[in-house]
Amino acid sequence: MVKRPSGRLADQLREVTLETDVNRYAEGSCLVSFGHTRVLVTASLDETVPPFLRGRGQGWVTAEYGMLPRATHTRGRREAAEGKQSGRSQEIQRLIGRSLRAVTDLRALGERQITLDCDVIQADGGTRTAAITGAWVALRLATRWLKDEGVIAADAIRDHVAAVSCGVCKDQPVLDLDYEEDSTAEADANFVLTGVGDIVEIQATGEKRGFTRAEFEQLFTLAQSGVATLVELQKRAIA
Repeated sequence: MVKRPSGRLADQLREVTLETDVNRYAEGSCLVSFGHTRVLVTASLDETVPPFLRGRGQGWVTAEYGMLPRATHTRGRREAAEGKQSGRSQEIQRLIGRSLRAVTDLRALGERQITLDCDVIQADGGTRTAAITGAWVALRLATRWLKDEGVIAADAIRDHVAAVSCGVCKDQPVLDLDYEEDSTAEADANFVLTGVGDIVEIQATGEKRGFTRAEFEQLFTLAQSGVATLVELQKRAIA
C-alpha cells in the first residue's frame, strides 16, 4: 500500500469539525473544516422567492460560493473586482444548491427562500465537498429556527446530505483528497450522498488516465463510508 503524503490510511478522512452558531445574525451558520480546508457557511432567510416560483406555494434553497483572496498560497483577486464570477464558482454554487434541494421539502418552506453563503477561508482541496457538508448544518439550523418560531408548520428537511472527494493516487483509491493529492491524482471524483445512501450527484474525471469500473466501485465504497462518518458528525453538530 502506497503511503499517503499526510500519513493517513486509504480510507481515512482528514480531521473534520463542524462548529455551529459562528455568526450571531444568520438564521443558521457553520464553520466547517476538512483538515486545512475551512469554509464559513451562513444561512439567510428571505421572505420572497425567485419570480419563476411566485404563486406556486413553495420555497427555494440556493447557494453562493466564493474564495477569499488569501484562501490559497498566493492572493487572488476578488471576483467582485473582476466584475463577474468565475465559471468554477458558478458551477460549485449550483452543485451546492442542487445538493441541498435534494433533501429539502420546498413546499414546507412556503414562499420563502434560504440562501447559503459559502465563503472559503482556506483551501487545501475539497472545498466544494466541505461546503456541501457544512451548508447542510447551516440549513438544518435555519429550518429548525423557522419551525421553532412558528413560521413553518412542518419540518422542511427530509434527510442529511454530505459530500466527500475520492481519487486514484499512484494506482491506489483513497478517500478525501487534500491539495497535494488532488493536484497529482490519476483520477478524482466528488460524491454527494444522502443520509440513507442515495446518490445526489457524482462528478468523476480521469485526470491522467482513464479509470476502471473496479476502481470506480472502490472509490464509491470509500465515499459511502466517508459520508456515513460525516453524517454522524452532522448529527452531533446539531444535537
